[in-house]
Formats: sequence, structure tokens, C-alpha cells
Amino acid sequence: MSQYNEYLKEIEVRKTDLGLNPKPIDSAELTAEIIEQIKDTSHPERESSLKFFIYNTLPGTTPAAVVKAAFLKDIVLGNEVVAEISPEFALEQLSHMKGGPSVEALLDVALSDDAQAAAAGEVLKSQVFLYDADTSRLAEAYKAGNAIATDILKSYANAEFFTKLDDIPEKIKVITYIAAEGDISTDLLSPGNQSHSRADRELHGLCMISPEAQQEIKAMKEANPDCKVMLIAEKGTMGVGSSRMSGVNNVALWAGEETSPFIPFVNNKPVVAGTNGIAPIFLTTVGVTGGIGLDLKNWVKKTDENGEVVRDENGDPVLEQAYSVATGTILTIDTKAKKLYNGDEELVDVSDAFTPQKVEFMKAGGSYAVVFGKKLQTFAAETLGVEAPVVYAPAKEISIEGQGLTAVEKIFNRNAIGVASETPLHTGSDVRVKVNIVGSQDTTGPMTCQELEAMAASKISPSVDGAFQSGCHTASVWDNKAKANTPKLMAFMNAFGVITARDPKHVYHSMTDVIHKVLNDITVDDRAIIIGGDSHTRMSKGVAFGADSGTVALALATGEAAMPIPESVKVTFKGSMQPHMDFRDIVHATQAQMLKQFGGENVFQGRVIEVQIGTLLADQAFTFTDWTAEMKAKASICISTNETLIASLELAKSRIQIMIDKGMDNEANMLQGLIDLADQRIAEVKSGEAPALAPDDNAKYYAEVVVDLDSIVEPMIADPDVNNEDISKRYTHDVIRPASYYDGRKVDLGFVGSCMVHKGDMKIIAAMLRNLEQKGPISFKAPLVVAPPTYNIVDELKVEGDWDILQKYAGFEFSDENPKEAARTKYDNILYLERPGCNLCMGNQEKAEAGDTVLATSTRLFQGRVVEDSAEKKGESLLGSTPMVVLSCILGRFPTLPEYQEAVSGIDLTTFQPPKEDLAVAGSDIIPAVRV
Repeated sequence: MSQYNEYLKEIEVRKTDLGLNPKPIDSAELTAEIIEQIKDTSHPERESSLKFFIYNTLPGTTPAAVVKAAFLKDIVLGNEVVAEISPEFALEQLSHMKGGPSVEALLDVALSDDAQAAAAGEVLKSQVFLYDADTSRLAEAYKAGNAIATDILKSYANAEFFTKLDDIPEKIKVITYIAAEGDISTDLLSPGNQSHSRADRELHGLCMISPEAQQEIKAMKEANPDCKVMLIAEKGTMGVGSSRMSGVNNVALWAGEETSPFIPFVNNKPVVAGTNGIAPIFLTTVGVTGGIGLDLKNWVKKTDENGEVVRDENGDPVLEQAYSVATGTILTIDTKAKKLYNGDEELVDVSDAFTPQKVEFMKAGGSYAVVFGKKLQTFAAETLGVEAPVVYAPAKEISIEGQGLTAVEKIFNRNAIGVASETPLHTGSDVRVKVNIVGSQDTTGPMTCQELEAMAASKISPSVDGAFQSGCHTASVWDNKAKANTPKLMAFMNAFGVITARDPKHVYHSMTDVIHKVLNDITVDDRAIIIGGDSHTRMSKGVAFGADSGTVALALATGEAAMPIPESVKVTFKGSMQPHMDFRDIVHATQAQMLKQFGGENVFQGRVIEVQIGTLLADQAFTFTDWTAEMKAKASICISTNETLIASLELAKSRIQIMIDKGMDNEANMLQGLIDLADQRIAEVKSGEAPALAPDDNAKYYAEVVVDLDSIVEPMIADPDVNNEDISKRYTHDVIRPASYYDGRKVDLGFVGSCMVHKGDMKIIAAMLRNLEQKGPISFKAPLVVAPPTYNIVDELKVEGDWDILQKYAGFEFSDENPKEAARTKYDNILYLERPGCNLCMGNQEKAEAGDTVLATSTRLFQGRVVEDSAEKKGESLLGSTPMVVLSCILGRFPTLPEYQEAVSGIDLTTFQPPKEDLAVAGSDIIPAVRV
């Protein structure tokens, strides 16, 4: 049967079963068949074929776009005649195809002697997604005296592709829609259990919030055609967590604007808001789509007659409403005055949402167009030998005389590109930076592929040192969804030049290692910048930023990112760590002590945490940096001693070598290149040429937090506080309680796994089992699910003998030869040894039973993520250390402190001693800026 007939059958299924439109076409074979039916003027499917070809074929570098662009070029040149598609209409369609084969086709016509050459040249003037092959053709034609090429280059040098766009409206009317009260996790906008459908935008859109909410938003748009629907996190932050791109895509699909009539289900320019603003990565993603993100500040801390903050019985600030944004309220955003109004009443200043750079993103329809536009303007001006006029807002460069640099400022200065200032830049400066390491994970990876195709990228930037595509988020269950999506993703990324967890050629064993762990291993410079498609891209070397799938695509394609240098918060420790405490307890206590020190204000939010970790190796330090995503920090940096850095780099080298030995390196020898870079960095540190990264002693921080280790005397639990009367205070990661608070509470299931654990955690489980079996037979009164982060760890545990005792007590052990094909829905009171990967932390494949009280080492306590509510009871995901989880599953309840201390007696629980003195180095008035 033809592909077209198969497509018609799929259309009928989507329409009947899901009420959806035809799926957008990305197949070259199907597109070619459709074209043949268009050419046959008597074909019964010709009219439908025309509609599919014009309105339902994906642009960019998709296989379908290659075929479509070639046919459109033939129509423009007169080689093919289609009554419904004139040469002018063909050029219009090419102008919407966003680069790659369409730009190649336009250049073919523009640089020819055809009568349509000038018209094609005019279309090219509006295009920005040009790559080296395209710009080389223009440069060669210009040097050969081609008038059209010269005209195009002059237009590019003046950035007319940007200047001729309409300015953003001065007044934007919005109608409010409160999506939820409290912090809005992106799980509400793009649930993890629907991650398989993210690349199918219309289908995935059905999972946002609820069907009822979708219809309410749709009805509001229809009833208020002059307004945009603004989705709001009332009394909370919008967009915390992961899955930003799919979340923003869904918001744009329901409440945004159509990007192009020829690009199906790709909308842009949504408006989102939160009482406490927008989560940093989510806000970046909003910028990718040219949207608006507002910090409403519509609830403020109540003060008494003395100006003191009024607090409730828990010590939390009492909030009072400054103004209402109840669903259905019509407001006006004045983009010129940068204020939000209700009628004539000014509500709040929203200047932060309308910086010159963000306004440019809005005007251009998204940040990609600005990034590529700037590069294209520079190229054209250099080719013509002219000075490019200042079109874009100049980069903000802040340099403060006599002020030293924080660690993040040093990293940004070292990696800065195109900076005019000869003096070091400080916080607030807008900087283009080289990206050293890039990571993509498997539930957002398909969207990254779509973004790469949309921006017409075909290979990784040679300036990227290392890049990895994981398979960890879909490691638990090898079901039909994973079978359909994962091999296609791996083949694309492997061909693009990324090291992939699965080998499309099936030479090496498939890996499902947790993405963050791999990135932590392949980061071989403490001054590196890392971009990863997950909020937990938080390395313990360098500075890492979790990013949306689009920003990951941009980093892969260009080797660059652009962002302001963020503020930093300094974290140091005093006192000594109790021997029965695990480092996870220190991490939780850091959050609790910070909130107490600053009267409930989360000073970490939106900033970089610079933690003086000192002698803790990269594996163990990752426990702290990983958690900083839940602290709402933008990123984190570990300040280590020279000796610790060298030891961490040697460990990284050994693990990269294992990847090479398994056959994972590519033709460019990317992995070997990382080992070479690690050797170079070790030599710099040993010689004293460039010691381990450290801030200057006269650096300026937003705040400084001192963690008192002496006061941490029992295990600490992060609690979603599911029954808090104030809905906005549930699922926030801010409620940290001592284990004694739970006083023997029943535990229904335990989970040790995700990126928050390392090899030491696996060894702790083995040591505890050995300890406890000395006192008699061990049985589990609650299920214990254990998912090691990487295969390397499993291999090392087998060599060292620890895997044996885990197997001894396991009622289930994963098998790569026979992986699970269906998610587990019921659990027995046994130990489950699961495949390396994310497992329960993701919640997209497996979950605990609804209504369970789960005690987990993972990071996710969001509603419905690890465990859903049942009709009788709210599910709750309490977060704690590995030993606390293990013992609670053996007992079936929270242990008493004596029980816990006895179980961990004699076990090294990732002990930590803070540096004896501040690791900052002497600053100077004039610090040279070393940049790429």
C-alpha cells in the first residue's frame, strides 16, 4: 500500500479516536508521492494533496522540506507548472520554510539568470537562518560581481530582515487565567507521563492542565478577540521544574499566535505571569517564542504599624493582595511605559519584561532569529568591508572599578565572545559566551531535533568540546512509545555529531545512564559553560544551566549562548558534620537555614549558588549542585581545592576512557578530545599557571549564607506538605523537617535513584544490608526500588563485591536482554534492582501506587510526578537520604533516631569537612579579562 493511503488511515484514526487534525508530514517519500498526485490533474486525491503539501509539510531541514523545496524551486523556474501554485506563491512558501533546503533553493534561483532571480533575492533578504555553505555562496557570487548577491549583502549588513519588521504593539490587552495557585510546575503544562507525544504538538497540547481548562481558554479567546489570554501562577512562580519547551509550546498552542499559515501547530508569543515571576529557564524559553513573561508582585508581605513583617504560626510571612488578577480580569500591558494597568489604574512596573534585548526577541518572533541575525549582519559587513550600523540594542557591559569577580563572573569573562570592554565584566552584563558541553535527554530530545531542523542546522558546531544524547528518561520501560521515538532520536543526534547513548549502528551496548551524571563526567574544566536539556543540568565542575530544548539546539548548532551574567550567593560551612548524617541532610538543611537566615526570602531564586565545597569530589558534590534546581537557583558552582579538582578530573578521564573502550567515540574523536583537555587542565593546575577556579576576596555577592553543620543532628526531609491549608505552600521544596517530626509514620514505598545519588549511595545500601543481617533475617515491609545512575557504577559494584549483596536481597533484577515492556502498577514488599536511569523520578513511565507515601532520594516532590493522588488520600513524595529510605523500607515506617544510628554505624555516609579557610583568592583593582 502507498504511503499516502497509510497516511489517510492514520488521519482517520486521529480524527475518530482523538479528534485531531492530520499529523504534520516529515517524510520525504510521502511528500514525493503527494507531489506526483498534484502533478496528475485528474488524480482523485489532488485537492487534498495540494492542501497537505502547502499547509501540512514541516519546514527546516526535515526530509519532507528537502523534497518540498526542490519542487517549489522547479515551479519558480518554470520547470513545473501547477495552476494553484504560481511562482510568486512558491516563493512565498519558501520564505516560510526557515532555512536549509529552502535557502539553498532561493540561492539557486537568485544567483541564476532566471527571470525570477531578483524576486528570489528579495525573499532572501528576509531570511536569517543561513549557515556557512549559504554565506560562502553569497560571498563568492559577490566577489564575482553578481549584482543580486551584492544587493542581498547590503540588505544583510543593514539588518533589514530585522529593521523592516513591525515594532511590538504599544498596548497589549490581556485577559487573565489563573492556571493554578502556588508554584506552577511544568508538569501541569506538559506532564511527564505524556512526554512521548511532545514532538506531536497538537496531540501533546491535549495534556495541558485539563480538557476543561483548554476549553475555558479557547472560550475566553473567542469571547475577547482583542485580548491575549495570560496564564498566571497565583501566589507562586510560573514554570518551575523541567519540560520547559513543551510547556511553553502548549501554552502558545492554546493562548499564543499562529507563527505561519504554512507551519502547522507551531504557535508563538504567549503571555505568562506569576506572583513571584517566572522560573529562569522557563522565562528563557518564553523568549525563544518571542513571548512575554511578567512578574506580577500582586501579593506582598503584610507589615504591622512598625513596618515589621507579620508572620503566621509557622513563622512564614503573611501575604496580602496588592491587586486582583482573578480569572477573566482584562488588563493592559503598556510596552512603552513598561507598566501593567487595569483601566487607568497602574498596577505594577514590568520593566524587567521589556529590556531592549527581550523586546528584540518579541519583534523578531523569537530569540533564535536575533542570534542568527546578528551573526548574519556581521558576516555581510565584513564581506562588504563596511562597518555594520548599530541596529540591535548594544550589549550591556558593566565593569566596576576596584571590584573583584565572583566565580561565575570569571567563567563568563573567560568564555565571552564579541565583548568591546577591555576590563572585566560584572553581574548584569549581557554576554555571548562559548558553550563547552551540551547535553540532550530523551523526552525533550525529539523537540531539540525539531528545533535543529527548524533552524536548518545539519551538524554540530566544531567549537563544542563535548555533547551527549541520553536515553535515561525512558530507561524504565522499553514500550512501543520508546521503540518508536528513541531509535529515531539517536540516529538523528548521532548523525549530527553528538555522542549517543544508543548506537544506531548497534556496535556498542545501549546505555541508559542518567544524563546529568554523564555530563558531570565529560565536563573536564572547572571554567566550562554547560547547557543541558533538563533543569538538573547542574555540574560540580564549571557552571551549568538547564535549558529548554530550543536553547540546547542553538548551543549545538552555534556553540554559543547569550544571557546576562547572573548574581551570585556565597555558601560556606562552619562546624563539623555528625558521623551519622549523610550529605543529603546537609543539602536539605542548607535550604532550611537559608530561609531562616533571610526571614523566608529565598535568596537562591534566580541566582547562582557558589558553594565552597573544598575537598568533596565531583561525584559527591553533585548532590549539592543537583539540588540547587529545587532551590530555584539559576545554577551552581563548586569552589574546590587544587587537589580535589585534579582528583575529580582524573576520575572524569577514567570514565570517559570507559566510554571510548566501549566504542562510543565518533569520527571527530570527541571523547578523546575531552581527555586531552582534561590533561591540559590538570597540567595548568599542577604548574600553578591556572589554579582551580576561585572567586576574588573582594567580589560582591547578593547574599552570603553560612550553614551551621553542628546544628544538623538528625536526618532532614523535604516535604511537599500536601495538606497545608494554604495551597500556594504545597509542593514548594521549602518545607524541610527533621525525621523525628514523622514519628514512625508509615512508608508505602521507597526509591533510591535518579541523578541525586552516586556510587557511594549504592555502597551505602550494601553496607546497611551487611550491618542489619548481623542482627537477623532481613525482610522488607515496604517496596524498595533502586535505580543506579550509570552502568559504570553497576560494573564497579560487581568488581568490588557490593552488587552481590544487592542481588541477594533483590526480588527483581533488570535484564537488558529482556527489558520491561510495560510499566509496573503494583509493588511487592521486595527490593527491585532497576535498570540505570531516572525511573520513578520522571513519572513518565513508572509511578508509585496512587495515594502512596513515598520516601525517595529523587528531587521531585511535585504533585502527580512520582505518585498521584487516590480518591482516598493524597500521594506524597517525601525526599530524604539513601540510608533513611533503605531503613524505612525495611521497617515499613520512619525509624527512630537510635534505630537509624544503629543501622548506619560504621558506614561512611559521604562525610564532609568544610575548608578550614575561605577559598577566595586575593582580588585586584585591575583584573585582566581573558576571553575566547
